[in-house]
Amino acid sequence: MPTVGVKRDLLFKALGRTYTDEEFDELCFEFGLELDEITSEKEIISREQGDVKAAGASDVILYKIDVPANRYDLLCLEGLVRGLQVFKNKMEAPRYKRVSPISGKPQKLIITKETAAVRSYAVAAVLRNITFTQERYDSFIELQEKLHQNICRKRSLVAIGTHDLNTISGPFTYTAKPPGDISFKPLNQTKEYTATQLMSLYKTDSHLRHYLHIIEDMPVYPIIYDSNGIVLSMPPIINGDHSKITLKTKNVFVECTATDLTKAKIVLDMMVTMFSEYCSQPFTVEEVEVVNADGTTSIYPELAYRKEKLSSKFVNNKVGINESTEKIAQLLTRMCLRSQATGIADEIEVEIPPTRSDVIHACDIMEDAAMAFGFNNITCTTPRTYTIANQFPLNKLTELLRHDLAAAGFTEALNFALCSKEDIAEKLGKKITETRAVHISNPKTAEFQVARTTLLPGLLKTIAANKKMPLPLKLFEISDVVLKDDTKDVGARNSRHICAVYYNKSPGFEVIHGLLDRTMQLLAVKAARGGGYHIQAADDSTFFPGRCAEIFVHGKSVGHLGVLHPQVINNFELTMPCSAFEMDIEPLLGHTAETHLTHEVPLQEAIKHKFPAEVKARQGATSSKTVFGDLSTPKALKALNDFLVDKSYIEGYVASQADVAVFEAVVSTPSPTLCHLLRWYNHIKSFYRERADLPVVNKQFMLPETPPTSTNSDEDIDLFGSDNESDSTEAARLKEERLAEYAAKKSKKPTVIAKSSILLEVKPWDDETDMVKMEECVRSVSMDGLLWGQSKLVPVGYGIKKLQIGCVVEDDKVGTDQLEEAITAFEKYVQSVDVAAFNKI
Repeated sequence: MPTVGVKRDLLFKALGRTYTDEEFDELCFEFGLELDEITSEKEIISREQGDVKAAGASDVILYKIDVPANRYDLLCLEGLVRGLQVFKNKMEAPRYKRVSPISGKPQKLIITKETAAVRSYAVAAVLRNITFTQERYDSFIELQEKLHQNICRKRSLVAIGTHDLNTISGPFTYTAKPPGDISFKPLNQTKEYTATQLMSLYKTDSHLRHYLHIIEDMPVYPIIYDSNGIVLSMPPIINGDHSKITLKTKNVFVECTATDLTKAKIVLDMMVTMFSEYCSQPFTVEEVEVVNADGTTSIYPELAYRKEKLSSKFVNNKVGINESTEKIAQLLTRMCLRSQATGIADEIEVEIPPTRSDVIHACDIMEDAAMAFGFNNITCTTPRTYTIANQFPLNKLTELLRHDLAAAGFTEALNFALCSKEDIAEKLGKKITETRAVHISNPKTAEFQVARTTLLPGLLKTIAANKKMPLPLKLFEISDVVLKDDTKDVGARNSRHICAVYYNKSPGFEVIHGLLDRTMQLLAVKAARGGGYHIQAADDSTFFPGRCAEIFVHGKSVGHLGVLHPQVINNFELTMPCSAFEMDIEPLLGHTAETHLTHEVPLQEAIKHKFPAEVKARQGATSSKTVFGDLSTPKALKALNDFLVDKSYIEGYVASQADVAVFEAVVSTPSPTLCHLLRWYNHIKSFYRERADLPVVNKQFMLPETPPTSTNSDEDIDLFGSDNESDSTEAARLKEERLAEYAAKKSKKPTVIAKSSILLEVKPWDDETDMVKMEECVRSVSMDGLLWGQSKLVPVGYGIKKLQIGCVVEDDKVGTDQLEEAITAFEKYVQSVDVAAFNKI
């Protein structure tokens, strides 16, 4: 979230009253903001640069306020005050108007066709007869910077230029020229420079050097001239010194050049609406005529208002309130969204001003209504719908396979989902066009250019980083790969793959083949053509000729296995033969497969049940009498509700025939007051179609229609009591004795300390980061059970290096999350920390 810093006294003056820190914090929360910090310029400099640098800084109190990323109208003092005043009903939301100049002839900006090669769009407007003070001027400049960093994406999408209109004359021309043909005096410089010289000059500028790459490699640079040939600006780098604005400026020409016209319109609207209140005619903006490269003409700024309609029922249902149509219209008006009831049923007409570009859906309007109502004022209610969480089937299958592959002696690796083009193509002997890879449009490093289409390169790189480990190396990974898919709305899909690699002095193909057979055995897929799985010889450039096979399941190809080609091994800087298999496990997912796996490798929460081959479905309950009583009576229903307070099922941890029997005994849908029973009832209802497949149970929860004669009533039945009280006492005594013996034996066993070897990758902010100092900071992290090891610097790209450092930790005392949190605390040096390798010792 962007943070806006405003002077406290100036803010309170604009608001017309003073607040305590607690009161203003509460006001921000009500308006959907957060008062992040109360500080001063001196305190900030002292914290970042030391007390010496902070000696002459101001002690004025600053409020640091976090605002939503899409609320561009709150990025300056003017917009913040305006929003709060409307929210507190101190003023009405202003109406912004676009007006023609008094002379009747608007300023003109002409765009030439040469700009299509760099930044093809431009919009403009004039703030006429504006009055600046030092505070207003500072806010004006700061808003430009906030917009540049936010919606403008660091000037790559939009660049803002502001000029003193009295020092220049129209019409203005926006064109593009070779850098050697551009010469002007840039802002705050004393002599003229060519565009080429400016690029060299600003490479050392701490502020402007971050924007040079946007046009640096272009054959032509964008430039704006006035009718006399005076340069206004060279977007997105620098303005000309001739037209710079000062406190004495009365007329401001605002231009925005862009690669995205929609963003340019939003930015221009924000600039002029926020500061038009200082014009002689408040909230009016003078229009500018823009002649596009194709000859068409547009008038800016648009300052477009639009109207949307929604029902009060929609707002009430989504927020969880019950307010009238008129009341909701009033709430929305407090959020600068003028609203009124149309009189047609519960319909509300909402006017969206040009400052609220964040409103693009009815849900955005509903959110503002909730904010104005007050989140703390919404009554807490019990949800009417109850659901029981269940593990996603694909993840459950993955988890179970991980247990079994680990039991087979293979070590799991977790690698990055992004990799280089070379990893999935050239190094595997393939062409990048054959891989169906999803490409990153603007990769920051050569290591992360595409989303991986195979898990094999990651495992081979892990082996290459651990070649000093004793042989054989047996690794596996079960993770997602990303493949292009035109049938999906996003053009790509995730696919869960399993990959295993065996690295030793001999290829070990039989080991990989055996692991594949074991995996299929766990999945209950028989070795048979057509109805099961089989392998057949195949050719693949990744594998050695004649040593590759394709894996088929139910007649469909799901993967490959074989001995890797020597060239592939060399490409990953390995020296010994290697065998591998990789396949897609999603076609193998099914209820039967998961049942078998649960028996083979039960999870902690899994309970073994007997799954009969066939269970006849009940056609209906023969009786409503259960161990809880007659479920046709309120008393029995309440007993069942109390029983289900801390239970999801009648017996055990999965749905069973006991749930079906009791479900059928419940005559009708339970009352919402019996919330636990209603939750259970809705959940079991979702199983009803497959009730015949649910496991049977040993206990009998249903009673016969005519119960045997007994002197005890239903309430007197002890479900869990013993027939013999003395037997129960003796059993408890024996149990306590055995538990004491077991605890005594266990205490004499020596405790095994579990340790892990971790390889961390610590990335700096940029190429100027002191890597020696960064390593000192990392090694300064000290914890009980942590031992630092060797380190090295690894090139990343563009002159930047990352620190690879190893350590050994005691698992019970130190976790990777603790390490990452401790290292990233050195914000001055460290950008991020990743775990490159993790091995149990």
